[in-house]
Amino acid sequence: MRTLFVKIFLWFWAAMALVVLAVAAATSVANMRREERLRREFDDPARVFAQMAARTYEREGQAGLSEYLSFLEGEARHRAWLFDAGGAEVLGRSAPSEVDGRARRMLRGEGQASGRPDARGLQAFAVSGPSGVRYLMVTRRLNPRRPPPWPEPRTVVLQLLAVLATAGLVCYWLARYLTAPVVRLSAATRRLADGDLSARVGGTGRRRDELAELGRDFDLMAGRIESLIQAQHRLLGDISHELRSPLARLSVALGVARRRAGEPAASAHDRIQRESERLNEMIGQLLTLTQLESGVDEVPPEPVGLSDLLGEVIVDADFEARGRERAVRLAAQAGCRLQGNRELLRSAIENVVRNAVRYTAPGTTVEVGLSHEQTAGLTRAVIRVRDHGPGVPPESLGEIFRPFYRVADARDRQSGGTGLGLTITERAVRVHGGSVSAENAPGGGLVVGLTLPCAGNHEALTAGS
Repeated sequence: MRTLFVKIFLWFWAAMALVVLAVAAATSVANMRREERLRREFDDPARVFAQMAARTYEREGQAGLSEYLSFLEGEARHRAWLFDAGGAEVLGRSAPSEVDGRARRMLRGEGQASGRPDARGLQAFAVSGPSGVRYLMVTRRLNPRRPPPWPEPRTVVLQLLAVLATAGLVCYWLARYLTAPVVRLSAATRRLADGDLSARVGGTGRRRDELAELGRDFDLMAGRIESLIQAQHRLLGDISHELRSPLARLSVALGVARRRAGEPAASAHDRIQRESERLNEMIGQLLTLTQLESGVDEVPPEPVGLSDLLGEVIVDADFEARGRERAVRLAAQAGCRLQGNRELLRSAIENVVRNAVRYTAPGTTVEVGLSHEQTAGLTRAVIRVRDHGPGVPPESLGEIFRPFYRVADARDRQSGGTGLGLTITERAVRVHGGSVSAENAPGGGLVVGLTLPCAGNHEALTAGS
């Protein structure tokens, strides 16, 4: 989502920058034309003044020239000095140093006539009188010098930076305004995908655009999904509870039938008993799953010693595995305590261990280990259960925690699996703030990992079989 925000921000900012550059280029062209016009405005009158001064001096002498220069100063706002070829001011006046210096440089050929005033406001023109004598006239405008048509480079840079900073702030606000509802929608979608059916986008303020409509539609959809799943959970729980009574009566009837029918019907009665037990187990797991889905995390947690709980589960599982020519061994153990529901955690671990015992090859040992790992500064306990069975196809590794999912339907039915044990494990671990994973071991078999938040002793102990 941050990528979308950055893209919108950069596109708007680039557009604003291009607009500024286009305006600056157009202004530059206009200023160049203005500069040329000003040059012509300054050049033509000053050159005429110089020619008239030379003509007046040769015809009327110093008196006429003095009167003409006074006219220029009063009416045309130009103060002028006329120099002969030797660099002397023809009226004998003492010219300012900058004027005298400008005249001498031009007479020595070190300068050129300029129609535009220099930094001191001076203009200089070389002209010829009617007699052909060469003169040099230097003028200075008396009115304040016009500001330059184009500011200094430093000013231009500061102006551009100010424009870009302003455009950046505006574009940042606009990009944030456009992406904020998308960010909230994305967060709500992730929460809903993680199983939080109460996830909602929430209020959109005064927005009435398409993004606000999308958020409201999402909330309606999430509300509908939540109501449907809650209804499904209630139905599943109700059916499971209702099935318990017929099963109990069926068990009683089965005991009566055994006594009355005798040995000839024993095999049929055994089959009925096995199916009843299987059905009873499935109903129990359904009730557990319903409890998990309906908010078992609201049950007050209690301190649980994970290493002690794991030891109890392994002792029971190993006792059952010995009757199947298999074994369960605690490979490594690290002390750990956490806050949680002890029975729920026991059920989660038992389901994984018994599943491993069910599928590991005869004569092999299921290996169980408890260790720690540091993730983002948090200590987590990791329980790994490895069997030596056929493993799981790679495409099914992410599916085995789904309810009633079977990798091989015929094999699972033969083994007595209901397809709910790993689902209960996943839900129980998630309720405790953890996660589960499954992967095929390099030497064959399946490794199921349970990761749980842990706080306590981190000293690892090595346990034997």
